[in-house]
Amino acid sequence: MVLISGYDGGTGASPQSSIKHAGLPWELGLAETHQTLVLNNLRSRIVVETDGQLKTGRDVVIAALLGAEEFGFATAPLVVLGCVMMRVCHLNTCPVGVATQDPKLRKKFTGDPSHVVHFMRFVAQEVREHMARMGFRSFNEMIGRVDRLEARKAVDHWKAKGVDFSNILYSPPVGPDVGRYCQMTQDHGLDGSLDRRVLLDLCKPALEKGEKVEAVVPIRNRDRVVGTQLGSELTRRYGAKGLPDDTIDLTFQGSAGQSFGAFIPRGMTMSLEGDANDYFGKGLSGGKLILTPPRAAGYVPEENIIVGNVAFYGATSGESYIRGLAGERFAVRNSGVHAVVEGVGDHGCEYMTGGRVVVIGPTGRNFGAGMTGGVAYVWDVNGDFLSKVNKEMVEAEPMEEEDVQEVHGLLVKHLLHTTSTVAKRILEEGPALIRTFVKIMPRDYKRMISTIKKMHQAGMTGDQAIMAAFEENARDLSRVGGN
Repeated sequence: MVLISGYDGGTGASPQSSIKHAGLPWELGLAETHQTLVLNNLRSRIVVETDGQLKTGRDVVIAALLGAEEFGFATAPLVVLGCVMMRVCHLNTCPVGVATQDPKLRKKFTGDPSHVVHFMRFVAQEVREHMARMGFRSFNEMIGRVDRLEARKAVDHWKAKGVDFSNILYSPPVGPDVGRYCQMTQDHGLDGSLDRRVLLDLCKPALEKGEKVEAVVPIRNRDRVVGTQLGSELTRRYGAKGLPDDTIDLTFQGSAGQSFGAFIPRGMTMSLEGDANDYFGKGLSGGKLILTPPRAAGYVPEENIIVGNVAFYGATSGESYIRGLAGERFAVRNSGVHAVVEGVGDHGCEYMTGGRVVVIGPTGRNFGAGMTGGVAYVWDVNGDFLSKVNKEMVEAEPMEEEDVQEVHGLLVKHLLHTTSTVAKRILEEGPALIRTFVKIMPRDYKRMISTIKKMHQAGMTGDQAIMAAFEENARDLSRVGGN
């Protein structure tokens, strides 16, 4: 599938300047994509989807005639559910309870799944009416039929006069043997994956009897989502609790493809001696990931990138230790993983909501953008880290004693698993050097933690303390004019 996403759409957290002035209409991209695929006899092998402020049946029909067969709706269903377009999705202050975790605000949510069902039925009904008027009996007949689209003959607006739509309404001259919509199912090659070829059989003792399994496995960069099918099978048999830590202990040697260790649960430890591509540990769900350079590597690990972009995207729990630098968007949307890395690119800890990240090396710009939870500890090696922090939602603070102890514990594990010379140096210097780290903490998260501690001191426990803290902070917000 390929998605052509128009500039009209966009997350509610996007700035107006981006929504109004970046990108192009989906009609242009869709027409060119469909034409190119048809001319190369590839259209029958791929699904084409489009989105970007589709709201009516007429929008769907025009998109289909230009070459799409799937359609994305986002803003319209959200409005149907009660969204009033406040554009504060990232601030946890949504006044109608759509984009917030605040229980007090969520009580205001009035949406119901049936509302969206009814809306989509109305859209589908309008599509059927347009199809009937044009004489199409099935939806597939309509895909790519640009001959049924016409430009208005009399355009009297000065900006639209003379606009040439011929390139958009062009129909490639191909024979009836060339498909104009997806007709062939794709073989994703799952049977040839490393999990199916090696790992599932190798780990049968653990899956069937809970016995410990250790093995060394070669890996190449064409091996993607390694460990994910194995983790799925483990979860299917043992549930969310998984198995005891390190029950499955696999060491891989080589270069891993995308999404190494994605979604692996508790009980799985995957060590990689080599390097990894993007999405390392995506959705990590309790497992442990260790990444080190090859033993015979001829480079300095802390000066070289060893893992690609977007490591630990959406990860929920688990731990990881990486000896070397990571690419951009490290730990984006992380909500629970504890990770140690020796440097990150731009947008580190973006939209992070939980967990702990220790960076013992350089960082890129825009660190902590949209970060609402969790804590990051950064060793400011070059003395320029504070200029790279996005301070809209987070604060840089000095280390407290409990922070020093937490970082010390994570660095001990990092040294144990990776033999990192950087971690060794910091630990040899002792707590005095760890106290020079910069602590990055979201302001709202800090206030909540402080309030929860106060509730615990007052004798409350568990959920009772959390709910009381939410209510107190909501009152504080209302006093200063917040939603």
